[in-house]
Formats: sequence, C-alpha cells, structure tokens
Amino acid sequence: MSKRSRALSVIVAAVAMAFSAVAGPAAAAEPIKLGAPLSTAFLYGWDAERGIKLAVEEINAAGGVQVGSEKRPFSVEVIDTRDLEPGVPVDDAIKGVEKLILQKNVDFLVGGPVRSEAALAVLDLLSQHKKVSIVTTGVLSPAYTKTIGENYDKYKYAFRISNEIVNIIVKEIMGVFGELRTKFGLQKVHIMVQDVAHARKAGEVVETFLKKGGFEVTGHDIYPTGNTDFAPGLLASRRDNAQILFIFMDMPETAILLKQWKSFQLKSVPFGFMAAAEQPGFWDASKGDAEYAIVDMINGGNAPATITPWTMKFVDAYKAKWGLEPEGYGTSSSYMAVYALKDAIERAGTLDSDAVVKALESLDLMGVYGRIRFDPKTHQVIPSLDPAEGAVTSFIQWQDGKRVTFWPAAGAMGELKLPPWMK
Repeated sequence: MSKRSRALSVIVAAVAMAFSAVAGPAAAAEPIKLGAPLSTAFLYGWDAERGIKLAVEEINAAGGVQVGSEKRPFSVEVIDTRDLEPGVPVDDAIKGVEKLILQKNVDFLVGGPVRSEAALAVLDLLSQHKKVSIVTTGVLSPAYTKTIGENYDKYKYAFRISNEIVNIIVKEIMGVFGELRTKFGLQKVHIMVQDVAHARKAGEVVETFLKKGGFEVTGHDIYPTGNTDFAPGLLASRRDNAQILFIFMDMPETAILLKQWKSFQLKSVPFGFMAAAEQPGFWDASKGDAEYAIVDMINGGNAPATITPWTMKFVDAYKAKWGLEPEGYGTSSSYMAVYALKDAIERAGTLDSDAVVKALESLDLMGVYGRIRFDPKTHQVIPSLDPAEGAVTSFIQWQDGKRVTFWPAAGAMGELKLPPWMK
C-alpha cells in the first residue's frame, strides 16, 4: 500500500471513529418494545393500532424515551387476537399475548385483548411474567378493574385508560338523557339492543336508571347480531309515541336501522352506542340517513372537539397520518396509552415493571381528553366531565355530514338538534 493510500485509510478510520462516537450510541439504542394484542379486522382493533403507531412515531421523532441516562425509541409488535370474531375461543387471544411476551420479547403491552373474557383470562399471564399492560379499547365489563382491585398484589400490572366500562357509560348516557329532557322535553324512550352480553346488560341498566329518573320506557327490543329488519320495533315505538330511540349495538346493520327510522319519519331521535356510526365514513355508508343520530364516542378526541389544546392537535395529526379523522372508540385512548407509558418510564428511570407500576399509579398527565390519572387500587382511569379533573367523555350528533361534539360542555363544538319533523 502506498504512503498516500495509508494516509487516506487513517483519515477515513479517524472520521468513522469520530462519527461513531457522536452518532453510534443513539443509533444503536435498543428499542422499547410495545406489544399490541388487537382484533385488527374490527374498528376497535385497527383504530387502536393506528393511534398507537401515531404516538410512537411522534415520540421517536422527538428523540424517544429518556430511560435513565439513555434515550431509547419505541417499537411496536401488533398481533391479531381475533377476539372480536364470532366463535373464536378465548384461548386464541391468550396464545397471542403469550407469543408477544415469549417470542417477541415485548417490554410492555398496550391495546387489548378487546373482548372482556379474553382480557380477564390474560390477567394471570401478566402476573406470571410481570408485564405491565394498559387496556385501551373494549373490555366493557366492570369485572376487569374489580378483579384488579380485589387482587391488587397479583394483578397490579394491569391498567385501563378508557372510560368504557358499563357503569361509567350508563352514568354518562344519563347525562345526555337529561339534556334531551331539559332542552326539548323528551322523556318517552324505546330501547333497542343487540343480543350480546354487554349490550343486553347495558339495556337493562339503562332501563332501570331511566325509570328511576322519571322517564317512561315504552318498549325494550333485543335483536340478533346481523339482523336486517328493525321495522316491527320501530313501528311499535311510533304506536307508543316514543320520543327517543335508545340503541346499543356494535353491528354495522345500524345503518339499516337508521334508514328505516328515517323512511318512517318517526317523531323520535336515535341515541346510543352504535359502533358503525362512530366512523367518519358512516355518513356516506348510510347515504345521509345518519343525520340527527346521537352517538357515544366514549373518550374525547375520537371526533373533533376542544377539550384541551392537545385534542385538535391529535385530530389533525391523525388525519395527516391516516387520511381521515379519528375513527371511533379506542383511537385517542390508544394514542394516550403510549404517552402515559413514556411519562411513567421516564419518571421511573427504568423499564422495571414494579417501578413502572408505581409511576403509572402516580401519573398526572394532561392529555387529549383531559387529565389522565389512574385509581391507585383498581387502575381504572379516573373519569370526569371536567378535563381539569379527569378523562372526559364525548357525545356527537351527525349534522350535515359531520360529527359534531355537543356534550359535555367541555369540548363542545356545536349544539344538539332535533329532526325538523319532530317539531
């Protein structure tokens, strides 16, 4: 080798070493692995996945997570649990979570499982492997957080960052019933629910609360999943002069229900939990028949709102990333779960599960849908109608092709309206 070549080699080596010293540690930082067990073929799976990935992208672009003296990025492993699909056994969801823990070696879990029975079954797995999990979507049963509270030492690794538990939902729903009565004098209700456990239970509880609150329940119908004709119940509601149709269904056939409601020109307003009607594309899917439907979006930020300065920042970022507004329940809560973990890890200064549990229990983070804090025993996010105090819900009404947040006052972007033919 010539002297010139040797000199050039020395210079190149020196530059490489210098570059490595500056850029190497950051570039080589091992990612913090998030496992996301989700039923990805369903709204409450794919919107959660999108919310998680958006948060990860933002955090990594800002430099990652400070773990002690080291900055580390997040990475995400998504696995399809299929737990919302009919006939899929709970054991499949357990195997999916086991794969994330044992084969993918994830550090934390966010998202699901989505189905209550699956999430409850996974609690023992979290305990066995000391894996911190934040459920962000589904799991309607209050048994989840009740089980954690009653067996804290065993199940302390499990958290829940969404308001969607039946007892919380019903309290918030009753607030909107109060709005309908106060503003318009409506108090006759016909109940229509899907024949699945959580919907039947919700219908029963809502009926009890309505009667205690002085409302008149004119009928209570239960429909099998996939039902395509709601005319008998709708015509019965007209005969009994019902003014509110309370609907609790997560099947897409609610588009047919609303089409029939509109074609009959019923003097009632549809209101409730309708999964298909949460999505920004539902106006086109229902050919505009969604107009005036009132929909529970669970947490704020799942549709445009002004709850905190972060709310519309999130809505705009989601739209820029995925080409549409946040799609429904599980979107904003999945996004916030990643930021909650970042905050807890940085305060703990470690990925140690027990340390992160303690940090999550003392979390106090102003987020997309208000102040995010967990009950220290049950690990349920603390709900409130005031974003300064807790996680705020969101109810929208379809108006002229848009989802307009109207309740609670915190975050409202419009006012509740009645169909003109009701006046």
